[in-house]
Amino acid sequence: MNQNKNTKTRTITTIAVMAAAAFILQLLGTVLPFKVGGFLEIEFSDLPAIIGTLSLGPVSGVVIELLKNILKCGVTTTGFVGELANFVINGIFVLVIGLVYKYNKTRRGAILALLAGTLTIALSGILANILILLPLYMPSADFSSRLTLALTVITPFNIVKGIVLSIITFYIYKPLSRIIHNR
Repeated sequence: MNQNKNTKTRTITTIAVMAAAAFILQLLGTVLPFKVGGFLEIEFSDLPAIIGTLSLGPVSGVVIELLKNILKCGVTTTGFVGELANFVINGIFVLVIGLVYKYNKTRRGAILALLAGTLTIALSGILANILILLPLYMPSADFSSRLTLALTVITPFNIVKGIVLSIITFYIYKPLSRIIHNR
């Protein structure tokens, strides 16, 4: 029983540290000197959630994304729409990665998980943006304008973002997982 309690405590602590790291990375900002479409940024704040989902499971990755965005609400400039968008899109991203990897914890499984996550943020980004996020962010835009923006700006952005984060994750995950799991 004590072993189980130590494992739970270690998991909760790791999630908290990963969420804090994600929040700090989010505050540091983007890797691009500009915002795509005026509001999209590739940032490294999703890396702790991806590492967390690969190391601890899909729920942990989603919790890291949730905590990161709750913390960001304290310094938001988007009226919470940016944080909602970040959580929805990146929560789906890490959830899919975690679910695929959970059943195939190999190098090939990691690649498949990262590819599935990238494909999923592209597809879910279209739906989430035209139905929920863009109406909140741009209330006066009609459906056709939202669909055009989602297909021509947001989807290519999400694909590039997924690829960039996947490549970085592929190279940093193994060394970090040894630290997380004390190996």
